[in-house]
Amino acid sequence: MSGTVNGSPDASAPVLAAYSYCEAVTGHQAGNFSYGIRLLPTAKRRAMSALYAFSRRVDDIGDGLLDVAVKQRRLEETRALLARIRAGGIEEDDTDPVAVALSHAARRFPIPLGGLDELIDGVQMDVRGESYETWDDLAVYCRCVAGAIGRLSLGVFGTVPGARDAARAGEYADTLGLALQLTNILRDVREDAANGRTYLPADDLAKFGCAAGFHSAKPPTGADFTGLVHFEVRRARALFAEGTKLLPMLDRRSGACVAAMSGIYRRLLDRIAEDPEAVLRGRVSLPGREKAYVAVRGLSGLDARGVGRRTAGGRA
Repeated sequence: MSGTVNGSPDASAPVLAAYSYCEAVTGHQAGNFSYGIRLLPTAKRRAMSALYAFSRRVDDIGDGLLDVAVKQRRLEETRALLARIRAGGIEEDDTDPVAVALSHAARRFPIPLGGLDELIDGVQMDVRGESYETWDDLAVYCRCVAGAIGRLSLGVFGTVPGARDAARAGEYADTLGLALQLTNILRDVREDAANGRTYLPADDLAKFGCAAGFHSAKPPTGADFTGLVHFEVRRARALFAEGTKLLPMLDRRSGACVAAMSGIYRRLLDRIAEDPEAVLRGRVSLPGREKAYVAVRGLSGLDARGVGRRTAGGRA
């Protein structure tokens, strides 16, 4: 039986199968991300799942155990696939379900697919083992791997007609991506160190006596690790405060999705701030029931209304 989604004919059977594959990938691997996209209407949920599945493929290449040269080749092959998607060169019966789903999503929504090129650029930085001297340097990386995802998502969400400051929506989406990524970096500092990666800016590490890195469950001798974490937490909170100005610009379900994802990460950030050394002992996470509560709160619109009131008050 065929139906309609958002007033347009539903997808063909091969496209629906491709979306189902992407939704399975998202449900199995997305973790915090999945709590938000479950709140979207069908067409947007499918499109976000396609974006996630493609992004997951790129990330998996960068995080895998392949030789650097093989990773670089596979990333360029993925970039070539993206070019085919952008050019409309993927047929509905193509054997790659992620490409089929993303092609369909890009026809239905004004998704700026160049953001996925930026993601590939960011993962190539990981493959090359780049480190970052300053926050401005790290922000370039964060904009590639997370800010771009925010802008891609905005292509699916859209903004409500007449939304105040809608011209800045892309900027806010990008900033929110930076906030999420910095939270991830704090959470994963020990795991990244074990993999030979350092993301926090060298300037910040030196300032707090942490230049030796994080290779045990205890901070480096003489380091002010708590001071470092609280410094980065303040930076992330400022980014969240700016980025969540996007919420009042979105329709109820899209706003709920963004509020759920940002709310989960803000609570994660609070948990890290309460016990900074916990990130050296293992991965800090939230229980499922707390994530579900944040998602329900997002669906209620409380977060969007709160941001709207603060923004209006700031202009008064």
